[in-house]
Amino acid sequence: MDEQLTKLQALPMTVRTARMLERTARRRLRRDGAAFVAGLGIWLAPRHRSMPAGSDAAAAFDDLFDYLVRLLAVTRGPGHVEELLRLLAAARPDDPEHDRYVASLLASCQRPADLAPVYGEGTAASEELRACLLHELVLRGVPVAEAPGIAAWATSPHWRDHPLAALPPVPTEPERDPDLPAYSVDGSSCGFPYPDPEDRYPAPRPLAAPVAAVETTTAATARAMASAVANWAEHPEEPEGRVEARTFAFAEPLGSDVSTDVSTDVLPDALPGVLVALGLDCLTDLGELPEPGRKTAFGVVPVEAAEVWRFLFAASSTGGAYDSACYAAYGRLHAWTSLAALAGAPPDAPASEVEARVRACAWYRFGADTPWFHRVVWDLGVLALSPDRRRLAVLAATTTD
Repeated sequence: MDEQLTKLQALPMTVRTARMLERTARRRLRRDGAAFVAGLGIWLAPRHRSMPAGSDAAAAFDDLFDYLVRLLAVTRGPGHVEELLRLLAAARPDDPEHDRYVASLLASCQRPADLAPVYGEGTAASEELRACLLHELVLRGVPVAEAPGIAAWATSPHWRDHPLAALPPVPTEPERDPDLPAYSVDGSSCGFPYPDPEDRYPAPRPLAAPVAAVETTTAATARAMASAVANWAEHPEEPEGRVEARTFAFAEPLGSDVSTDVSTDVLPDALPGVLVALGLDCLTDLGELPEPGRKTAFGVVPVEAAEVWRFLFAASSTGGAYDSACYAAYGRLHAWTSLAALAGAPPDAPASEVEARVRACAWYRFGADTPWFHRVVWDLGVLALSPDRRRLAVLAATTTD
């Protein structure tokens, strides 16, 4: 290491030292290239391993290391990707969660042609980084099966047992226009596609007669439907997260007195009232329904499957109020799993069958002003009505900061 860093070696690893090294790295990247930044992180790694876990010094190094990774990943330049891989191999090997994060950084900021080293023979990239980066690129419209340097790995059979290998190598119709993060050295930003919790809707029409419904929820189906929002309820820092996933079967087609068209332009008159009558936890204490024509904080709105996918993808990929993000590759997997289960596709159905079932269903979103929902940014309610109008799948989720 050069003379300047030799002088810094005796300094304690504090927040102040870490910030000074961040400025040094940024300045020297422009002057000396990516090898200096990677070398700095590699030089510091042994010191980090000797620090007490959870100490201020360890936290300062974590922040510094994250800065060095971001600096190399988001800045385009010769050797940046190769030096980033060298840094990861030395300082953060065997860390799948971190690989997902790095894949998101690279796909967002680097040109596909410059990412070929990740897939090269003899490089230090992990299989998790490669798989996640592949699907990050797919969602950004990159034809990975044709991309030089990537195609050979993307089309090889050796990674077929990886969970992400089941996803199609091109975006499906519902996966258009995903909300993907934008990164810089100093931070990131991402949109929130969830509906405004303060939206008001026409009041549901009270049912003239009860609708015969039987709950058909199984543990496996509920788990699959909730895949995209599981991190809202299971993350240790989100104790306020709640999820409800249920399916129902009707003796007669729902709304059989109206058109049998199940396109998203049609909302069976009975659907809002049926939803209220199903005994859902998320609609408990909704209160007296106002007269038809008045506005209420409960309603059902027809949407396209693509909008539902965007809700599910955002819920998984960006997480809830805290750091429970799965990033885009696993966000895609979880959204796909939830959408397939909502549409009633078998767990092992091929992508073509899932897509066909998704297209055939009618999709809706719903919202409610009840104690179950937190009524902040992270509220989600979606419905899938089968083509024969005899099966209704309900997924509701909420969390708060």
